[in-house]
Amino acid sequence: MEALIVAKNLKKSYQMGEVTVWALKGVDCQLYSGELVVVLGQSGSGKSTLLNIVGGMDQASDGELYLGEQALHLSSEVELTRYRRNQVGFIFQFYNLMPNLTAYENVELSTQIARDPLDIDELLEQVGLSDRKTHFPSQLSGGEQQRVAIARALAKNPMLMLCDEPTGSLDLPTGRQILKQLRDFCRQYNKTVVIVTHNNNISAMADRVIYLKDGMVEWIKENKEPLPPEEVSW
Repeated sequence: MEALIVAKNLKKSYQMGEVTVWALKGVDCQLYSGELVVVLGQSGSGKSTLLNIVGGMDQASDGELYLGEQALHLSSEVELTRYRRNQVGFIFQFYNLMPNLTAYENVELSTQIARDPLDIDELLEQVGLSDRKTHFPSQLSGGEQQRVAIARALAKNPMLMLCDEPTGSLDLPTGRQILKQLRDFCRQYNKTVVIVTHNNNISAMADRVIYLKDGMVEWIKENKEPLPPEEVSW
């Protein structure tokens, strides 16, 4: 497989008064086109920091980050904005839907800035919300809101889908539905999907698992036979 993202010795520090806190201490990893990756680690291991840097929402203090031949670590704010808009889809634990827009309109927002968007009605059908597209977020359950958020992220047809604890606030049946939709997007459209989680059980469905500890990659494992999302349990 071709490497879509390459991270070399990524470091990230924050200044807390007179104390320097290192969230990443030298991360090396690759993300390949068309694979589903789970990034594991305990709270404070650097998972979300790495996700934010790979997604162009934050910049490393040191190290190199490449999208193909493009050096993201040298990119300007305008170039990073273009990268986020055209190449990256984000799914968060807490949905971040616009409360005054319907499910359909929330997804539509994403298509308005995309170069090659997917069909909104087809996406809402795929996530099982065709009959709920005129409802506002307050009229939807937590699982339904997360499915709207997934449809919104998929609608822009990104090369890279980054998911930060997408099942963290969901029950098992709903969580399995969300994981299946992410897996299907990865396989159907040959996209790269990265799921950050502290839930070790989810790693069984991944093509590869990257484990972070204390801001560094402790190990990377390949799953030769990923488990179907419908069989994942926690």
